[in-house]
Amino acid sequence: MQQPPASRRGGGYYLDDGPGDGPPVDLASIPDADPRAEPLHRYANNPYVVFGRTYVPQRDVQPFRQRGVGSWYGRKFHGQKTATGETYDMYAMSAAHPTLPLPSYARVTNVANGRSVVVRVNDRGPFLHGRAIDLSYTAAWKLGYVDQGSAQVELETIVAGTMVATTARRPTLGEVATAEPRVVPPAATLAPTTVAATSLPGASAPSVAAAASGAPSDATLPPLAVDGNGVFLQLGAFSGRDNAEAFRSHVLRMLPWLAEPMVLRPREGLVRVHLGPYRDPIEALAVAERIRDALAVRPVLTR
Repeated sequence: MQQPPASRRGGGYYLDDGPGDGPPVDLASIPDADPRAEPLHRYANNPYVVFGRTYVPQRDVQPFRQRGVGSWYGRKFHGQKTATGETYDMYAMSAAHPTLPLPSYARVTNVANGRSVVVRVNDRGPFLHGRAIDLSYTAAWKLGYVDQGSAQVELETIVAGTMVATTARRPTLGEVATAEPRVVPPAATLAPTTVAATSLPGASAPSVAAAASGAPSDATLPPLAVDGNGVFLQLGAFSGRDNAEAFRSHVLRMLPWLAEPMVLRPREGLVRVHLGPYRDPIEALAVAERIRDALAVRPVLTR
């Protein structure tokens, strides 16, 4: 398989993300991940919140199959910490998924060309609407969609002791129950006590606030009374400052058009990421709508 030239055009990656300046000479020689039984990470499989959506990861490795859009992430995150605290290597065979247990292994197949790879899942993401999995640069290159940026893929977990060869006949979707990541409805419809932390590409492993921590959600606050300080949009709540800082940096990279400051506010045992202030709720909600359109998320109004 001939190595294509490194693309500089945006596709499934965002803005200044993309291939590195000096990729390995022969990406095809990089072996797939070698599935093995590993203990799950102590914190990275707890529920977490990103942009007002609560994700509930699986707590054990079990049969799971999903079809959706596969994207990839590259030099922007190369060398940063994954959700498991490991260093992200865009040239290793790894991946990020919102709810698969960390770490675990999955076979990912490009639906269009039938190419298949095995990756080690050790990070959280992607969080854009309709995206199923983020692969490393090498994994996406092997599947043939680096230049396009994204592709329709099918993924299924590999349970220890059940690994089959790539050339073996794989079960059809009708033979294996198709699963979807468990995503709890936006914060406005959650019970008032549902609060958790998150980890994004570049964030260290979270010290998680339990889902039933007793900290009230801002969705349960009474209607906002506009005062001299204006109002804010809350984009996330974290149990540790490091995760909040990483999340803030991630949002600023994804939404460079944001004009208002994004600040960290410790409150009720959590570090909250607030955007603003805005003069009134109408102005804040207009920005919230733009954020929803760009990232398919749901910011909430707060003081």
